[in-house]
Amino acid sequence: MSTKTGVCAAESGAASASHEASEAGGPAAEVCASRPGFVAARRPVPADAPEPLPEPERADLRLEVVMGALSDPLRMRIVRTLLLESEAFDHTCGWFGLDRPKSSLTHHFRALRDAGLIRQRQYGLERRSHVRVDDLEARFPGLLALVADWRE
Repeated sequence: MSTKTGVCAAESGAASASHEASEAGGPAAEVCASRPGFVAARRPVPADAPEPLPEPERADLRLEVVMGALSDPLRMRIVRTLLLESEAFDHTCGWFGLDRPKSSLTHHFRALRDAGLIRQRQYGLERRSHVRVDDLEARFPGLLALVADWRE
């Protein structure tokens, strides 16, 4: 059986810890018992990372809002790419190589952040994004595995 790199909730209860505390740990990989062969990849928050931009709290994440944000194929592709192809803790919108106007990309990334799918930090003039794995898996177990399995 092949192993996919991706995401899964920490089924030991660690997913209930605060999002910053869970991100601050060292890089780790864990196997998701509900989806054999699906391995979680985690990266620690860099020491010099700025505070995240405003976003909904974990308890305020709503499935219909998350699904609404994912209903756009471009946004689904952004989240899937961050899940499966991340090369660093977070990435700028230019990393995705999307041929869209900057205003359009700003709209899509904001929709993802407002829905609670991604966390963004402002580094000077650029915003960098990553998926809120622990928060999403705690609220909607298995959702990110489905996103990772999605094909355009």
